[in-house]
Amino acid sequence: MYINATMNKYGLFFITIFLMVLSMSFSNSFILDPPEVVYKNLCANCHGDQYEDIRGRTWIYGNSKKDIINTIKSGYSNEGMPGFADALDDQQIASLADFILKESKKAKRQEQRKFLKSSDVIQSEEMNFKIETLVDGIGIPWGISFLPNDDILLTERSGILHRYNADEGLVKIEGAPAVIDKGQGGLMDVDVHPKFEDNGYIYLTYSKKDDNDNKYTTAVWRAKLDHARLVDGKDIFVAAPYEKTRHHYGSRLEFDRDGFLYLSVGDRGKRDDNPQSLDNHCGKIHRIHDDGRIPDDNPFVDTPGAMTSIYSYGHRNPQGLVLHPFTGVLWSNEHGPRGGDEMNIIRKGGNYGWPVISYGINYSGTKFTDITHKKGMEQPEHYWDPSIGVCGLDFVSGWRYPKWSGDILAGSLRFEYLARLKMKDDQIIGEEKLLKDIGRVRDVKMGRDGYIYVTVEDPGRLLRIIPVE
Repeated sequence: MYINATMNKYGLFFITIFLMVLSMSFSNSFILDPPEVVYKNLCANCHGDQYEDIRGRTWIYGNSKKDIINTIKSGYSNEGMPGFADALDDQQIASLADFILKESKKAKRQEQRKFLKSSDVIQSEEMNFKIETLVDGIGIPWGISFLPNDDILLTERSGILHRYNADEGLVKIEGAPAVIDKGQGGLMDVDVHPKFEDNGYIYLTYSKKDDNDNKYTTAVWRAKLDHARLVDGKDIFVAAPYEKTRHHYGSRLEFDRDGFLYLSVGDRGKRDDNPQSLDNHCGKIHRIHDDGRIPDDNPFVDTPGAMTSIYSYGHRNPQGLVLHPFTGVLWSNEHGPRGGDEMNIIRKGGNYGWPVISYGINYSGTKFTDITHKKGMEQPEHYWDPSIGVCGLDFVSGWRYPKWSGDILAGSLRFEYLARLKMKDDQIIGEEKLLKDIGRVRDVKMGRDGYIYVTVEDPGRLLRIIPVE
């Protein structure tokens, strides 16, 4: 009796353990997340939460299931597409490929986007406003800037520079530099010299190709605007090294009160080589004179081997750069990986930690660092997790939006809204999401006329926010 009871007792124990192991094995092998969940977790950060980037799309590397599976498995690192062979098994990859092909056949999500009429009143937390559409139906808008007469300069990533005013509408400016419109490259930011009325200078950033190799970099080009044409154009800054990758160009421009020009250059997808090393321009914010010369008081002018234009380093891909209108402090925002988009105050000589510290993880879900803080590295003023695909940046100033005055505006590419970051005593204390589902917000700027201007993608539009009593 005792022996039988003992055998039954331990037999039941081992059977229970066996069933638990079998259940775990079964769940790992056969019970998988549905492909739409895998997409949300791994793909949405770049391709859109509502599948907007994959619908109606022709895939560069082929539209067959085999092509899509190969892309998911191996990726294309030069285009910024990681491989997921270590994160997904063959069954998950095949299911995800089927899902992507199914969604690709659907029409683009434009019909779901908010195409607001000028009469529509939008109610926000502290102010009502309307949206006025100034430009509609262009390609991918990238940067906007304003001339002294309130005309608007607007870049298209394909390589077109426009000038807009209410009387003439959109006029193409001839003479822009030749760009490489591939990956995330093309014609990007535009800025107007603070003394434009005296010298006529405007500045453009663009992706520049090496004449002898298929490599690319970020360049700053200066020219004079002569009515509808750019003349006397030349590069005043060319980032080194050229890379085979076609993403993370950075490319934002901002003048300070002393006439220095700041510009951002992304890490070019080389996070282990570029951002923490001072011997290259990538993953940095730079400060130069308006003609490209290096200021004598830049933080690394006396550092052997350092690029003397560097003002701060340890950045991933800064996509916003603006001077605070009241304090004169330089602010930037930058893309994190999966999680960890940042808002930073840019300090002279500061190290912003990428990729040593971060609040994000790899797109595949794996970690590349276990720390978010380290002595000698700057902390963000604010970060987003999940990443919103932050892009464009400006402070609200002037009399038209009194309850927003001093707040920060930043666009979201991934979630398609305009973020209003509420400020109090130079601290970010909250966020309001404006213009939800308006489209991928690429840039936001305060105009010289005191209005807020916003550019969105697909279709490319230039919008103006009009306060309503």
